[in-house]
Amino acid sequence: MSTKPLIKPVTPNFSSGPCAKRPGYDLGKLDQSTLGRSHRSDIGKKALQQVITDTAELLNLPAGYRVGIVPASDTGAMEMIMWSMLGPRAVDICYWESFGQGWYADITKQLKLENVNEIKADYGQLPDLSQVKAENDCIFTWNGTTSGVKVDNADFISDAREGLTICDATSAVFAMEMPWEKLDVTTFSWQKVLGGEGAHGVIVLSPRAVERLESYTPSWPLPKIFRMTAGGKLIDGIFTGATINTPSMLCVADYQDALNWVKSIGGVNACIKKSQANLAVLSEFVATHEWIHFLAEKESIRSNTSVCFSVDLSDKQLKQFIKLLADQEVAFDIGAYKDAPSGLRIWCGSTVEQSDLEALTPWLTWAYQTVTEG
Repeated sequence: MSTKPLIKPVTPNFSSGPCAKRPGYDLGKLDQSTLGRSHRSDIGKKALQQVITDTAELLNLPAGYRVGIVPASDTGAMEMIMWSMLGPRAVDICYWESFGQGWYADITKQLKLENVNEIKADYGQLPDLSQVKAENDCIFTWNGTTSGVKVDNADFISDAREGLTICDATSAVFAMEMPWEKLDVTTFSWQKVLGGEGAHGVIVLSPRAVERLESYTPSWPLPKIFRMTAGGKLIDGIFTGATINTPSMLCVADYQDALNWVKSIGGVNACIKKSQANLAVLSEFVATHEWIHFLAEKESIRSNTSVCFSVDLSDKQLKQFIKLLADQEVAFDIGAYKDAPSGLRIWCGSTVEQSDLEALTPWLTWAYQTVTEG
């Protein structure tokens, strides 16, 4: 029987969503002045406007880009965009994991669009993105949260494109370089990379996206929470603190705390470097242990946030492996996503400390030896 390690991660939360809270997080230190107040009050709208402003500034968005807070996390943001904006052009839908596949299903089975080009790949791979056509709208995930595969660059997006690029970047924003000038619509939720609370989505729109919203009316009815225009004009309030539905002001305060933390450590570049350093810890471990493998086949497309692995264990042994680590309180929620290949998924975003990953790796060896020797 292998020797049990002595040092445990201080924070054993490695879930890929909701993700670990920032280092030093203290619920009691959140600004609670908006609690119990209407989100439409001056103080409520000011708090919402502040997180919108800080988001745009930290992400260094180009002039004219708009940030809005919407219901139902990243899923709600993506659905709102697809139902509101798709239809005028053919759609190239690129996917290589379950959430992207879900967008394809919604486009073809719910919206029932006919001129749709499916550009797909298996888990661990990227599809041939050169198939994306400049005249079409393009939908893709920047980082496949359930596959651990990210796009390695945005060269497949034409600077002279006629269609819109719609990017689900929920596990990439604040962790990876985003070429905003090539992204017309970007969606994310703050419960991913920044470890915020759930239920809210964020939409970033380029001027080209705003023009689509103001010039195109879908043929299908839109639920109230999907409507971003009125009388052919963008509903400006969505992007200035007047949300479509009632937001949780506690979640907003929590997000503001996360944004303040990003500022304090040096901004988005510091977050990216921290996440990359976390990935390096696991990369070194994989390089020296033959029984664990990155699901992403090429190094250039390996996610530095939702890091996915295959393991040389049976399904029964893998369940034991995951349970052992949870029972020892050294790693929670590290099983692969339910629709993904059997394996592990360890979050490496910037809210995770490198020292906790360094403490985790000996426990991975211990768990593997325990289940295989037993």
